[in-house]
Amino acid sequence: MSEIPNILANRYATEPMRAIWSPEGKVILERELWIAVMKAQAELGLEIPEKDILSYENVKNDVDIASIMDRERVTRHDVKARIEEFCDLAGCEHIHKGMTSRDLTENVEQIQIYRSLKVIQSKAAAALIAISLKAQEWKDLYISARTHNVAAQTSTMGKRMAMFGEELLGAFCALESTIESYPARGIKGAVGTQLDQLALFKDDTDKVAMLEQKVASHLGISKTATNVGQVYPRSLDLRVISILAELSSGPSSFCNTLRLMAGHELAGEGFAKGQVGSSAMPHKMNARSCERVNGFNVLLKGYLTMAGSLSGNQWNEGDVSCSVVRRVMLPDAFFVADGLFETCLTVLNQMEVYPDVINNENERYLPFLTTTTFLMECVKEGTGREEAHELIKKHAVAALQALRSGEARDNDLIDRLSNDDGLKISKDRLDQLLSAAASRAGAAGAQIEEFLNSIEEIKTKYPDSINYSPGSIL
Repeated sequence: MSEIPNILANRYATEPMRAIWSPEGKVILERELWIAVMKAQAELGLEIPEKDILSYENVKNDVDIASIMDRERVTRHDVKARIEEFCDLAGCEHIHKGMTSRDLTENVEQIQIYRSLKVIQSKAAAALIAISLKAQEWKDLYISARTHNVAAQTSTMGKRMAMFGEELLGAFCALESTIESYPARGIKGAVGTQLDQLALFKDDTDKVAMLEQKVASHLGISKTATNVGQVYPRSLDLRVISILAELSSGPSSFCNTLRLMAGHELAGEGFAKGQVGSSAMPHKMNARSCERVNGFNVLLKGYLTMAGSLSGNQWNEGDVSCSVVRRVMLPDAFFVADGLFETCLTVLNQMEVYPDVINNENERYLPFLTTTTFLMECVKEGTGREEAHELIKKHAVAALQALRSGEARDNDLIDRLSNDDGLKISKDRLDQLLSAAASRAGAAGAQIEEFLNSIEEIKTKYPDSINYSPGSIL
């Protein structure tokens, strides 16, 4: 029987993200950590021959997953199997001195998490930049904004893009904060007291502290926890997965909206050369990439539930009841987040809007979109607010029903309102307000500019993200 692949890794994630979480990659990270600990211990006075350290370094990339698994079937302990494999390859036994399994696994997983967060950070920055370009391009493209999916007031396509962009920007700032404050567990021993390292260094606390610093430098994580047990708090995993879910929210809402617009031919996510929309209906150009982003958002919220279940469930100094969940949750959450941004960037690069269709919709709905302006004008002319609201509602509903039934081909709301003596507003004035409303979207322009200014700071901090191009997606 052939091996069952990880669909998230193989179909959606990029090679850099797969490399971080691959079995071979993890084994190499473990071996690099062991070597870093050995070097630090030797520098601090522990007798570990330099030639033996070199022996480990020479074979660190010789990874035979099948051999390791054979050992694990005997030991029923993954770390012990990896220790035996590495020592046999090197021909000596110096790794793992004063360490417990969690000194290895926790820190290596944290390296994987930290590096994965940096990958996502770069792609999220690229998505923000791409959104800003669309917001700039369409800042003066007037649309019929919708609430409850019903035409509401005039806005612009640029404002709509900035709206979803700002949601992503908020999550991005939280991601930056998470990365900056993320602490490694460090080499803490079986229950977090560093007992065995202190025994190795004859209770020299300074040397043990220096060992911790050297290992932290290897990990590339600036902060190290002090008071931990066997494991680092699983609330830290909750924080990480929560950030991934939050990062997916803006892109998912954007893609939901683009799907709705595509259904009315107002916009589309793009259609690659040779792409097929349906095996049965040749005309179909479905928003399938947007649908994928929405699916990724669901998956991340599912992983968030997993992380939430582990948080606050630690027994004493720790146990391994969380391991089976985390072995699924952590890599898969990052595969999903990686695929989400690759897909979203593809959509942002390829999407189209159709101004003629948008203008036709605007013309149909413009009198309805301007009813709040009509209402304010009636109030200024002395009509009670609630009285005016009721009269305008009556005529607006009647005009809309006439359009829906086919009784009327054109929107006659203006005529209905001008003929109502209770509103005290002339047809000329209504026409003036209607004409102005066609290119009036409140403070949308200024709001877009504020968002664009925020993205300039992102461009400065993440210059490599400016021209990032997503890979080809299936």
